[in-house]
Amino acid sequence: MFVRSLALSVVLATSLAACATPTPYQPVVLGKASLGGFSEQRVEANRFRVSFNGNSLTSRETVEGYLLFRAAELTTQNGYDWFTIVERETDKKTRTYVDPDPFYRPWYGSYGLWRPSWRYYGGAFGWRGWDPFWGGAFLGDRVDVRTIEKYEASAEILMQKGVKPEGDASAFDARAVTENLRPRIKYPETK
Repeated sequence: MFVRSLALSVVLATSLAACATPTPYQPVVLGKASLGGFSEQRVEANRFRVSFNGNSLTSRETVEGYLLFRAAELTTQNGYDWFTIVERETDKKTRTYVDPDPFYRPWYGSYGLWRPSWRYYGGAFGWRGWDPFWGGAFLGDRVDVRTIEKYEASAEILMQKGVKPEGDASAFDARAVTENLRPRIKYPETK
């Protein structure tokens, strides 16, 4: 029975790990439980506010690349040739979680007042003791610390027609951007 439970646990853990992937290039759909994607808002006829939110597995480089790709797509979809980034920012959201070690439980249920305890030799500190009620430096204070980072990039773009001006570092040829970034774009898997 124990072996069967252990095997099932391993299969479930492996299945969940396979599902954990960076945010694909996809739109954010309101009411849908997705973990990021792109969105845009028209500000004027030739001006948009574009953003891309990534999950904790999506790198800053990917988030900024997807933002640039979406800006280029919007430009060509609206009949323009090039765009200028008027304003751009990338936010990094960091959260740190501190959880007690899931394998350490000081209450042993059906054993009543009995609890494990032992003594150990701590080198220069001599003999020391540990038990789950009083804790100690040996096992009682274990915690799992995880830091999760998520990136969100946003930009305001101004779209123009004609030939892109030379020497303007904030101007991008929409077709060239689309062509150069397309090989690096990961779309959602279809089922």
